[in-house]
Amino acid sequence: MRALRLLRVGLHLAAGCALSEWLYPLLKAQARRALRRAWAGDLLRILGVRIDHGGLRVAPGSLIVANHVSWLDAVALHAVVPLAVVAKAETRRWPILGRMLASNDTLFVERRPCRNLLRVNENIAARLARGESVAVFPEGTTTDGAQVLAFRPALFQPAVKAGHPVYALALAYLDGAGRRCAAAAYINDMSLWQSLCTIAALPALSLEIRPCGVVPTAGRDRRGAAHVARAAVQSGIWGSSLSARQAAPGFAGSGSAAGWLPASTDPTWASSAEVSRT
Repeated sequence: MRALRLLRVGLHLAAGCALSEWLYPLLKAQARRALRRAWAGDLLRILGVRIDHGGLRVAPGSLIVANHVSWLDAVALHAVVPLAVVAKAETRRWPILGRMLASNDTLFVERRPCRNLLRVNENIAARLARGESVAVFPEGTTTDGAQVLAFRPALFQPAVKAGHPVYALALAYLDGAGRRCAAAAYINDMSLWQSLCTIAALPALSLEIRPCGVVPTAGRDRRGAAHVARAAVQSGIWGSSLSARQAAPGFAGSGSAAGWLPASTDPTWASSAEVSRT
């Protein structure tokens, strides 16, 4: 099973590189986004990764913030939401894939915070103003998915300054029995190839994209917004599964931007709101 999946992934990556190099320049932005969404979804299916997002919808011009577990995070978000993704600059130097990422609305940020942060934030601000959504992983690194590190506030600035919505998402990888699956994590000194082989060998893997609410930015600075977003995502990681939350009374659906605002009786969000007052 693993060998066949890896072969199909290789062929799919080759096709993606060809599309990015030769077809993308001929297409309008909307067609490129549709093609990218289809390609990302196909890659997940090849790897046997099932996505459960509960009908996720994001208002245009939103900043999307989430915990970071794997390189699959960005692929999954591309498969369900039209967006640009902020990634570490070293991914731009990955053989073959780096060029493909650069062709697919990836914004590269240096490890040194001040080196090109201003340029990246200007790019984010311009995209949000045009009604495009941008995803960032404010932890700045990956974890095994059991915890959420402190959110770095710098990339919240464009949304806070212009009053754009900030959507908080919790990403949870589960095995076939519905238990947290650390095998999907891209951590420590693991190479991309090692991670790919590990994921391809899994008999079952699903990713739950759990909505954790819209973070109010009015009256907050970027540090306050980052603090509230991190608390909300942490609650989403520790909380019940997406299917259980959808079945619970008072669950606020994602059919509209307003639907993302959690019900005031939701104890999970109450803890996040309490954090925001500190």
